[in-house]
Amino acid sequence: MPESSPLVEAQKKFAASIPFRSLKAVSMNVDQALKQVTAEDIKAPGDAPPYPRAIVEGFLVACEHTKEASEVNPITFKVKGNIEPGDKSCPLPGKNEGIQVATGSIVHQGQYAIVRMWDAEIGEGEFTIKRPFPPNFFIEEQGCDIKAGTVVVPKGQRLTPEDIGNLASIGLTSVKVMRIPEVSLFASGDEVIPHTKKLQPGQIRDCNTPMLYAALQGSGAIPHPQGIMKDDFDAFVAAVKTRLAKDDMVVIAGGTAVGGRDFVSDLIKEVGELIIDGVPMRSGRPLIMGVAKGKPIICVAGHPPEALRGFRLFGVAALNRLVGIDAPLPMDASPQGGK
Repeated sequence: MPESSPLVEAQKKFAASIPFRSLKAVSMNVDQALKQVTAEDIKAPGDAPPYPRAIVEGFLVACEHTKEASEVNPITFKVKGNIEPGDKSCPLPGKNEGIQVATGSIVHQGQYAIVRMWDAEIGEGEFTIKRPFPPNFFIEEQGCDIKAGTVVVPKGQRLTPEDIGNLASIGLTSVKVMRIPEVSLFASGDEVIPHTKKLQPGQIRDCNTPMLYAALQGSGAIPHPQGIMKDDFDAFVAAVKTRLAKDDMVVIAGGTAVGGRDFVSDLIKEVGELIIDGVPMRSGRPLIMGVAKGKPIICVAGHPPEALRGFRLFGVAALNRLVGIDAPLPMDASPQGGK
């Protein structure tokens, strides 16, 4: 889709009218924060791992005591102690001494190495090596994954399972995230009935409400369905005003024109500012957008495929603005594209 297409220009204009990161931040338990959007840079309070540890089983030795080891000059070390995961400290190995270590146990880093079991000839209380070992050989250094003060998850990112794991690994129990947007959802039309009702001649079932409800949930919002509004302008205006006082966004499916009147356009003018009054593109007339005190109003077609398309093109971008996600504008993936 060309960067200068009418659709792109409409998206940019509408996005610019919505305050960025306008919702409040709330504190949430890390284990409940999946898919929530971070309200600030999350920094590591400490190193991960918090101490140097063994990543194999073997013997901790001082590297300087292995320098002369070779096939023709094997060196034998005495086993002086045993360290298991959970032990709080590790003794320093002396000359020609090794400390037996298990995977994950605390060790010393720097000029120390781990001689793996298969790198040594093991005897009773001793082991022999035939080559030197470099510093930190099979030792995971403190902070090698995350250094204290490092940004683990940046501001404005939707948390993934991997993020949750990283936050737990650095000991965080709570995180500041953006409040979940709450969205009022209206269907409209005198001929529209709930999809659960028996269909009569001249009526159509409301499939937009359940479809857009699912789309809102999938986009990180809490939908509040308001049922089907009849073609009563004053009643519709009153209903939208009531919901704007409670929720963060309004979505309306259908009702673009009723009885020759620009129904939804006039409705938006009554409750806020009309930003987009149709888009010069195929099936673009029902795309009508507005803002009321910073709260977006998304009006899409009554035809279900176009309703979902309109939400994906404008509703998703509006939700991103509200919670502070700096994402590219959604592209038009419909068969007709921006034609």
